[in-house]
Amino acid sequence: MSPSKSFGTGPSTALRTGPSTALRTGIDARFHVAYPGFAFDVDLALPGRGITVLYGPSGSGKTTFLRCLAGLEMATGHLRVNGEAWQADGFLQPAHRRPVGVVFQEARLFAHLTVGGNLDYAVRRAGKAPGADRQGIVDLLGIAPLLGRSVSRLSGGESQRVAIARALLTAPRLLLLDEPLAALDLARKREILPYLERLHEALEIPVIYVTHAADEVTRLADHLVLMDAGRVTAAGPAVDLMARLDLPLARDEEAGVVVVGRVGAQDADYHLTRFDFPGGSILAGLRDLSVGATARLSIHARDVSLALSPAEDSSILNRLPATIRDFADGAHPAHLLVGLDAGGTFLLARITRRSRDQLGLRPGQSVWAQIKSVALID
Repeated sequence: MSPSKSFGTGPSTALRTGPSTALRTGIDARFHVAYPGFAFDVDLALPGRGITVLYGPSGSGKTTFLRCLAGLEMATGHLRVNGEAWQADGFLQPAHRRPVGVVFQEARLFAHLTVGGNLDYAVRRAGKAPGADRQGIVDLLGIAPLLGRSVSRLSGGESQRVAIARALLTAPRLLLLDEPLAALDLARKREILPYLERLHEALEIPVIYVTHAADEVTRLADHLVLMDAGRVTAAGPAVDLMARLDLPLARDEEAGVVVVGRVGAQDADYHLTRFDFPGGSILAGLRDLSVGATARLSIHARDVSLALSPAEDSSILNRLPATIRDFADGAHPAHLLVGLDAGGTFLLARITRRSRDQLGLRPGQSVWAQIKSVALID
């Protein structure tokens, strides 16, 4: 992750300012809404900081949950955000009084204003004078070159970055992102994802992010909520849920895990960085990180193969001893998913059924996980 920056002048700022003086009690949300033929019923306790990703198919209730948080959906229940009651028995804070920033699939920028004008509008709405917060958010989202530009001349990715900046400049205590990348093509998604990844460390407020794309879960989620048919099917730290074979994420083409490691060494000769974690080490392309820095690594199931012995004559650099935890059916009938425990670090591998039978693989067996590709989540 990118190092956190110090922006703002007080505890009300959305950007990190050092040790927080805000209550770290998280989000306590209980909502029930009855529609014809569909009942929405959730009860969640979410972290008060970091990115919580809501993942599930269309119609699972993800956007309904966001609308309940924003006060745009009338639901029975209660809501507390970092110690502040927004909904309780006999009390409902209206939407226009909730300190929430919302970003939709479409940027919804004011077409008659420049990029800078859109940001200034948000600052005025928050009742603050432009200052360190504005510049810090502009830098965080890389939009300084766009400030004088008409919004009609922005790409889809640029528009969404401006929309996020505008939402943050309203001084929210909760940021809601409703599938902000859904309308973008692959190139524009790749353009904006590194900026979204910076929100992990830079923001002091909680972020709720809706998606049905597994790659966005891998790159962005600190906490994960899986939803289906108006209910929560699983919730918890993303690193734990992504490694579970009994959940739908494992069957996605982009299935994989996130490994949290520390930089152990830098090899300038071979342009490699060594990341250490419980269970071993992994080499990845050289990164400008100090020794001891923490980083998140993404490892896709499709990039992990299995062997019964360490193949010293292989070009694959990363080989870890592991134990098979369990198997699950893959999305294709030829494939299996294998859950692995590499010394306390969980991995997923996608192999063929034929490979399993030829190698005689079984739960509890010791194997070597060969990792063909590792991506550093910036």
